[in-house]
Amino acid sequence: QVRLVESGGGLVQPGGSLRLSCGTSGPSLSTYAVGWFRQGPQKEREFIAAINWSGHSTYYADSAKGRFTVSRDNSRNTVFLQMSSLKPEDTGVYYCAAHGSSTTDIVGTNEYDYWGQGTQVTVSS
Repeated sequence: QVRLVESGGGLVQPGGSLRLSCGTSGPSLSTYAVGWFRQGPQKEREFIAAINWSGHSTYYADSAKGRFTVSRDNSRNTVFLQMSSLKPEDTGVYYCAAHGSSTTDIVGTNEYDYWGQGTQVTVSS
């Protein structure tokens, strides 16, 4: 059982940056692809970015392209989401999720096997 734990959320001003981390206290994350999702207030959970098991392949939602970067350090069993030029509409709970497929561009929530509990990101002045 892979137990994912997100961290790094908080309050940031518009235009600011945050780096989220996704780790696991269970089995190694290094064989799993990992995706990041966001759920804004009264909105459905939406795909943001994904990275394959090796880190050599990434995929982004249009809303994240050019502003967010997903990366991983398998030696630390951690996946990161670096967010910059944040906007108020980026506010929400951010979740990381994992699946065992070799495909990177998986955007459906029902295609991920394991989820973290989420970390709140609030972009406000």
